[in-house]
Amino acid sequence: MSSFTDYVFAFLIGGAICTVGQLLISLTRFTPARILVLFVTSGVILTGLGLYQPIVDIGGAGATVPLTGFGYALGKGAIEGAKESGLLGALTGGIKATAAGITAAIAFGYIFALIFRPKTKL
Repeated sequence: MSSFTDYVFAFLIGGAICTVGQLLISLTRFTPARILVLFVTSGVILTGLGLYQPIVDIGGAGATVPLTGFGYALGKGAIEGAKESGLLGALTGGIKATAAGITAAIAFGYIFALIFRPKTKL
């Protein structure tokens, strides 16, 4: 595929995932936290069933950047860890696969908390 079509598919897949999230916000009484958990869990389940890899192959970053992509990384790491080390690998594989993202989120959250002053919503 050309790079232009890669961008188009990433936009379409990522946009579809975000549209589902917006529909859940608009049409249900789910809290944002529950929607986040739903997306991560969906990514893990779809990965375990082998259904998310084809979406990643087509959508690239459009499928791996949203929260379902984090679930995909957790699931893929757990599956690979289980193949290498059995049950212990299944428990640690997901954490190893997502360690860089978790570390970046904590580090940048701390840095931004030091730089900016939080304001409460009225």
